[in-house]
Amino acid sequence: MWLPMIGMTALPHLGGLYGGYITRKEVKTWYPTLKKPSWRPPNAAFPVAWTCLYTSMGYGSYLVWKELGGFTEDAVVPLGLYGLQLALNWAWTPIFFGAHKMKWAFFEILLLTGTVGATMASWYRISQTATYLMVPYPSLAVLATTLNYRIWRDNPSEKNE
Repeated sequence: MWLPMIGMTALPHLGGLYGGYITRKEVKTWYPTLKKPSWRPPNAAFPVAWTCLYTSMGYGSYLVWKELGGFTEDAVVPLGLYGLQLALNWAWTPIFFGAHKMKWAFFEILLLTGTVGATMASWYRISQTATYLMVPYPSLAVLATTLNYRIWRDNPSEKNE
């Protein structure tokens, strides 16, 4: 039973590592050239926050999977929503930092935030613990959404579309 727990807990970090690879260069070159709001967290806060969130959401997905007896018919919606929000989470970084498409990234992160809420709602009846592990996620998603919007708004350009 350890292997599924470790695998499902580690899975979100794969996209996080890829996102970190994309972000690393851009945080030193492109990102400093942008106007950003004074209230934005320091760059160093994001890897710490996402590492904690990826671990907790991954473990939460394991709890849901275990409670439902694996990848059963009952797991299609809650784990499907989880997979969708995870894919959207992983996609945001290449859109924003890789392609510099702030407008696209904004609408993508709105969809991500809604999908996180739907995931949590679908998990609640299955495992309240798994749902509580996700509680910080919408807060960070709303912060990231607001930050994305402000950067997009404050840095108009043709490439910004």
